[in-house]
Amino acid sequence: MENPNKLTLLEAIEHLKNKNLTSVELVEACYSQIEKYEDSIKAFVTLTKENALKDAKEADEFIAKHGAKAFDKKPLIGIPYVCKDNFTTYGVQTTASSKILEGYIPPYESTVTLKLKEAGAIVLGKANMDAFAHGSSTETSDYKKTTNPWNYSKVPGGSSGGSAASVAADTCIFAIGSETSGSIRGPAAWCGITGFKPTYGRVSRFGLIAMASSTDSPGPLTKTADDAAYILSIIAGNDTFDATSSPSPIENYLENAKKYDLKGKKIGRPKSYFEIDLEPEVKAAVEAVFEKYKELGAEIVDMDLLDPKYSIAVYTILQRSEVSSNLARLDGIRYGNERTAFGFEAKKRIMLGAYALSSGYYDQYYAKAQRVRTLVIEDFKKAFESVDLIIGPTMPCVALDFGANESSSMFGELMDVLLGPSSIAGSTSISIPCGISNGLPIGVQILGPMFAESAVLGAASKFQEVTNFHKERPSLK
Repeated sequence: MENPNKLTLLEAIEHLKNKNLTSVELVEACYSQIEKYEDSIKAFVTLTKENALKDAKEADEFIAKHGAKAFDKKPLIGIPYVCKDNFTTYGVQTTASSKILEGYIPPYESTVTLKLKEAGAIVLGKANMDAFAHGSSTETSDYKKTTNPWNYSKVPGGSSGGSAASVAADTCIFAIGSETSGSIRGPAAWCGITGFKPTYGRVSRFGLIAMASSTDSPGPLTKTADDAAYILSIIAGNDTFDATSSPSPIENYLENAKKYDLKGKKIGRPKSYFEIDLEPEVKAAVEAVFEKYKELGAEIVDMDLLDPKYSIAVYTILQRSEVSSNLARLDGIRYGNERTAFGFEAKKRIMLGAYALSSGYYDQYYAKAQRVRTLVIEDFKKAFESVDLIIGPTMPCVALDFGANESSSMFGELMDVLLGPSSIAGSTSISIPCGISNGLPIGVQILGPMFAESAVLGAASKFQEVTNFHKERPSLK
């Protein structure tokens, strides 16, 4: 088969089931793509080729032994994926793209990667990211600056930039990322792929190097919404190692998404999300999405939501405070190098967080931010009493040039302005491609209430059934 690395997850599974393709061929095709374009894209911190080919050979033997039933036992058997470098992987270097963790070999596996491993998935390598996930462009990595496969002079978004670029460049079948405020949906939008953020607590954070513990959410970056639904059913669930993980039952998200009916559903159009400074092409592309959903039977309802600018202030205080607390454990004694190895962005966030938590300022900043966070949560709850889903732009513009993050100390928050509210509210959302502007992808986000994953994925799946934006791929050179 020619270029099997370009297959979607569900297509790859069918070909493996029908023995039109072997896992070794699939893994080799991904590495061939990596070898061709990694020098240009710079998506990886670590590659695990030797182990991946060994695992692929074992996967082929397992499929040969069990036939199509192999996928009942291991639903991702033989499928190669890329993992963001802030998930601990037993025996494989995990750095969170920071020099302070260079050479750290975890003695344990994160829950997400363990579930994927038990399902038969094969990790190709660890993806580059903004160091400790501090950023929205993957420019703060201590190792390299990942480029956007659509245009190497543009950033891929962040902090899951390496993961998103890998999916867009077809160097893997799917990728895993994490989102604290936009770090899955943002790069998905700028790289023209699907990025899914589950409800906070739907997927375990155990083994995820913490950024902001109250909003960190692991999730998949994929080629389609259906692929994301399939993966979610595998990585979701309660975890005894993560007290914040939800005991809510895991659903068959793919089956539910395929059955989702938009007829009679109310979709909110939040006026405040269109009153910020949007690129005209982005606004036009998202407005066209509403028209498509009307054709699919949904009713579009103009609605009010709190101005997303308030979430910038709340997120900044909460995130910096939690960063300060979480990075205190990296003391260069138990693990990690000396604290002088922290990058500028990490130092800046630690200082602001320590200030916000300090005696005399805690009530003035942190406690007040928590109260406003409650208002944001209540605002979403009230909104979802009148609508089933909410749709808006993912990012205010298409991918920017390198160096754009130097224009503002709040660059990440300004780029993620439309993503922050749902992140601090803990709700679920997805970004899917909806257009092209100047050769660069545009993303639209679909938001749902907490634990409405099936509805969000279903609405995205229905849109992708009647459009081809998700099939567009960059012309690599």
